[in-house]
Amino acid sequence: MYFIDVQGTLIDDHTKLPIRGAVEFIDHLNSSKIPYMVITNSTKNPSVEFLAYLNSIGLNIPQRHYLDPLMVLEEHIAKNETIAAYGSDEFLNVLKSMGYALDFASPDVVLIAIKENFTSDEYAQMIEFILGGAKLIGMHETSLYAKNHKRYPGVGAILKMVEFATQRSYTVVGKPSRAFFKASLEGLNQQGVHHSFSDVTIISDDVTGDILPAQELGMKGVFVLSGKYRVAEEIIPNLKVQPDAIYADMQAVLESL
Repeated sequence: MYFIDVQGTLIDDHTKLPIRGAVEFIDHLNSSKIPYMVITNSTKNPSVEFLAYLNSIGLNIPQRHYLDPLMVLEEHIAKNETIAAYGSDEFLNVLKSMGYALDFASPDVVLIAIKENFTSDEYAQMIEFILGGAKLIGMHETSLYAKNHKRYPGVGAILKMVEFATQRSYTVVGKPSRAFFKASLEGLNQQGVHHSFSDVTIISDDVTGDILPAQELGMKGVFVLSGKYRVAEEIIPNLKVQPDAIYADMQAVLESL
């Protein structure tokens, strides 16, 4: 049974096309009837549209095998709560299409997604709202954000910074929150017999943002070097806990089965 990341694992961060072996790995799971969930922190497009894109490039992922943070957002933020949202324009448009009201005067929630060009004024605004009583929520808790062959601080890094500045704790909607992993496990259970976290192997290019938290829940962790890190030595020597396996890409994972 598998949890499989998308960006940097199934699709290339730059070209947005399938990484070597990704299409074949998903086809293998489908034909072998192996339970799996594709779990992504993507928030720039409505869930249905992003899944349709993955299908269009050859990744035959049925809807019941897919989960992203937008699909569970209402469990964290009620529709009557106002949001000061920080992220890409596409993300803000998705929130509005979902019926959320954006408020940059006196919001109930500060909600952080990813973009590469946060400004100091935006950080200052977040801090003022949070010190004024707004909740701090991250759409996910990724360590790094890779785009255009550059690596930026991920949402997790930004959340840690704002938490330190305000001494206010935060919650996370997507990976690696326990609630999101639990929802992913429920998706697995709907595909057949009951499973526990110890039955699951997670495959991802994000060691600190995906794999280590999953291993703390009892999952096995497979680290692929096709996304945020191309050389294991950039991150592995600094980890107190190691992933269970390291492969170049999904083709190498497939060949190991």
